[in-house]
Amino acid sequence: MLPAPVVLLPKRRHFRRNSNTEGAFRRRKLQDLLLSRARITNLAFFLLAFAFSISIFINLKHLLTSQSSPLPQSILSTISRENTHLDHLIVVPCHAVWLGGASEDRNLERLWLLEPYQQGSGRLKAFFQHILKAAQLALEDTRSLVIFSGGQTRPAATITEGESYLQLALQADVFHISFSSVIRATSENYALDSFQNLLFSIARFHEYTGRYPQKITVVGYEMKRRRFTELHREAIRWPTDRFFYIGIDPDDGPEERANAMDGELQNGFIPYTKDLYGCHTQLVFKRLLRNPHLRFHSYYTSSPELRELLDWCPEDMDALFHQKLPWS
Repeated sequence: MLPAPVVLLPKRRHFRRNSNTEGAFRRRKLQDLLLSRARITNLAFFLLAFAFSISIFINLKHLLTSQSSPLPQSILSTISRENTHLDHLIVVPCHAVWLGGASEDRNLERLWLLEPYQQGSGRLKAFFQHILKAAQLALEDTRSLVIFSGGQTRPAATITEGESYLQLALQADVFHISFSSVIRATSENYALDSFQNLLFSIARFHEYTGRYPQKITVVGYEMKRRRFTELHREAIRWPTDRFFYIGIDPDDGPEERANAMDGELQNGFIPYTKDLYGCHTQLVFKRLLRNPHLRFHSYYTSSPELRELLDWCPEDMDALFHQKLPWS
C-alpha cells in the first residue's frame, strides 16, 4: 500500500505562548518579590549604616579641607606662620641683581648685573635708597612686611633680583637686626615686570602670613608713580584709600631725567594703557625675555583666591577684571 500524500498528513500545531498568561506570571513574580520578607539581619543593617556614615564623613572632610587649603599635608607640615598679625605690605620693585660683596661697595657697577641703559647713571644709589626707605617704613610700623620683588631675570644670575636686594639689605643692616628680633622682610622671586611686582607681592604676602594685606605701600621710582597708582592699582581693583606710593628717582641731571621720563612713557605707561594686564603686545614679549631660567610661581596653590586674576588676559586688552577678589 502506498503512503498517503504529504498534503493529507495532519498539520503540526506550533506552540504559541499566551501573552496574557505570560504577563500575569511576570506581574505575580514581581509582586511576590516586592512583598517577600527582607533577608537582612539587624547586624548587617548596622554595618551598612556605619559604612555609609564613614563614607559621608570622609567625603565632607575632604571637601572642607580642599576648600580651606589646597596644599597637601606634606607641605603644610613644614609651615609654621608666626606673622599672621601683619597687614601692611611694603613692596620694593627690584631692577637689577646685586652680585654680593661688601655693602660699602654697593655703588660699584661691577657688583651688579645691569642693563646697558642702567650703566653710568645714578641708578645704583636709587636702588639702595629704595631699600633704605622700605626699611624705615617697616621700623615705624610693626605690622608691616617688606617684600623685595623681582625674578631671576638675567641669564648670568644665580639668584633672583628680590633675593639679591634682601641680601644687600641684611648685609647693610638696614633693619637693625638683633639676635632677638624677627626679620619682617622677604623676597618675591617670580615677577618679571611692574604689574607682576604688585600682584605677585600680594600673593607672596598671603603665602608668608596666611592672610591678604589691608594696606599697600610701594617704594620705587617717582617716574613710575602713575603706572602704579593709575594702572596697576586699577587693574587689581585695589582701593585708592589703602594704596600709597613713595617715589625716589636717581640723582641725575636734567637731560638724563628727561630721557628717563620719555622712556617710561613710551615703554611703560603707554603700553600698559593699551594692555592693562601686560599679556599682549610687547609687554608679554618682555616677560618672555626676562625668564631665561624658565621659572614659574607657586601662587595658584598658595593664594588660590587669586587664580582667576593671575590668569586674566582678556581679548579686549583694557577690559577690567570684575570677578570677586579678597579685598573687594
